[in-house]
Amino acid sequence: MSHGAWLQLPLVFLAAAVLAVPLARYLRLGSILGYLVAGLLIGPAVLGLIPESTAIPEVAELGVVLMLFLVGLELEPKRLWAMRRPIFGWGSVQLLGCAAALTAVGLALGYPWRLSVVVSLGLAMSSTAVALAVLAERNLGRTTAGESILSVALLQDIAAIPVLALVPVLALSGAHGDGDGRTWLAAAKAVGAIVVIVFGGRLLLRPALRWIAHSKTPEIFTAAALLLVLGTAALMQLVGLSMALGAFLAGVLLAESEYRRELETDLEPFKGLLLGLFFIAVGMGLDLKAVAAQPGFVAALVLALLGCKIVVLALMAKAMKIPLVERPAFVILLAQGGEFGFVVFQLAQSEGMINAAQNSALVAAVALSLALTPLLLTGGDRLMSQKLARRGLKKRAEAAPPPPSPIIIAGSGRYGQVVARMLRANGVEATVLDHDSEAIESLRRFGWTVYYGDATRLDMLKTAGAATARILVIAIDDIAQSVEIAELAREHFPQLTLVARARNVQHYYQLHEAGVRHIERETFDAALMSARSVLELTGMEPHAARRQAMRFRRHNIEVLNQMVPLQGDENALIAAAKLGRQQFEQQMAAEREAEEAHRRAQRGGWDRQDS
Repeated sequence: MSHGAWLQLPLVFLAAAVLAVPLARYLRLGSILGYLVAGLLIGPAVLGLIPESTAIPEVAELGVVLMLFLVGLELEPKRLWAMRRPIFGWGSVQLLGCAAALTAVGLALGYPWRLSVVVSLGLAMSSTAVALAVLAERNLGRTTAGESILSVALLQDIAAIPVLALVPVLALSGAHGDGDGRTWLAAAKAVGAIVVIVFGGRLLLRPALRWIAHSKTPEIFTAAALLLVLGTAALMQLVGLSMALGAFLAGVLLAESEYRRELETDLEPFKGLLLGLFFIAVGMGLDLKAVAAQPGFVAALVLALLGCKIVVLALMAKAMKIPLVERPAFVILLAQGGEFGFVVFQLAQSEGMINAAQNSALVAAVALSLALTPLLLTGGDRLMSQKLARRGLKKRAEAAPPPPSPIIIAGSGRYGQVVARMLRANGVEATVLDHDSEAIESLRRFGWTVYYGDATRLDMLKTAGAATARILVIAIDDIAQSVEIAELAREHFPQLTLVARARNVQHYYQLHEAGVRHIERETFDAALMSARSVLELTGMEPHAARRQAMRFRRHNIEVLNQMVPLQGDENALIAAAKLGRQQFEQQMAAEREAEEAHRRAQRGGWDRQDS
């Protein structure tokens, strides 16, 4: 490698990610599709900026390993044990059901049964990386669909060893008499590795981390966390099991430890970067030449893959009683192919079951299904929103309810719920709009009018009654989305008075620029209440502490509004802030002196009267 050539790979990867991912998020296609497109562009199929001989996919797989470790940290052993039935029950139904459906299609097209079974098992696997990344991006990990997806993904990781052991057994060129022996040996190794991780983790991990923490060297603790994850992954790879499964087990063992939060904090940056690298590597692996050579075959594979799995998963979602609003995420996130399929197809080629062209077509079909997943999710959300809207309209027509509320609350989190409860306590009803299905079901049980959907969409605001409403309360957490809602409402519903909460001062300025004039900073009043308590504890009378807090509040809001026109000029902002603080401190000092003089005068008058 020539001098400085080692810089090429990180420069290309970082530039591709920085350009493609924000653009994909701006187009509301999701960051995963951005990574996939970036990998496709820089890979050998398009620009050829990254040579085919690099070991990027192997390194990128560490992103999935770290992600499963962090998922394990969120699952205590008791909770994992409680999930054993969905893991081995519904997980097996998904794997075997999808494989059976795909095998039936292969047999109907005239392919040998051994080939159909092997290919179907590879296609039945879903991408754990894509599924869990989307769940995290949409904050759906704790929902019914999120936990069901995790259960299925865990079963797929567990099933990796028997599936890989089955391929040479079924292969015509590898069906030797020692197949059963090799299978039993692989199974024994897998069980032994899991036992080592479980008991070794119980006996050694916590004391080792405690000893390392006593060194009081943060970077060494980070290195120890990485060593732990990579060590368990390497052990599982050595026995032919999924590296991600080993990391997940290690995470579960540490879920109840005192070092859980420290491990999460240390590993989160590595996980994000390596997971992005994994999706880029998947995009790089998309062979456009294979697609161009046999486009009909690849298209048929993609349709068969998605079609069969969607049917099976839709039936599962209904049988599992997953809430209707969560079913699109459950079905689509498990309908795509997975990275494990690449391993199965490569092994099948080495065993002589498929040729290189068929392997390329299968890999291309799986990669295309991954790339289509964000688009299918967007379409599924829209179809579900329209379906729920029609259902809501039908129910309202049958029940003949009162006219739409003049108040809409976008967001039913802790902030929005307080606003809604305060309004109801004063006899004012509001319509709530949110995308959290569990919160929606809870509010509906209490009699609220609630719509499931994204408040940044114009059609959802119309469905919620924004065209006739008077007030829109923007109570969602995401800063960019709250500003987007404000801009959308100001453009299409000018009659609405906007009331919003600001996460911080910069958010306040952005909302003000979007036309919002009724803004409250979410921690400002809580901080003032704490300051009042501190003043009272120092000896100040309660009424005086309250008066000082109210004065500070008025002054702070006045200064904040004065600084709005100065946005963009950092020096002017700093100068205005300093001037405002000095003026307020001088005012408070003068008032304290006046009050002290008044008290002295009163004491003097009493003294003269007594004398």
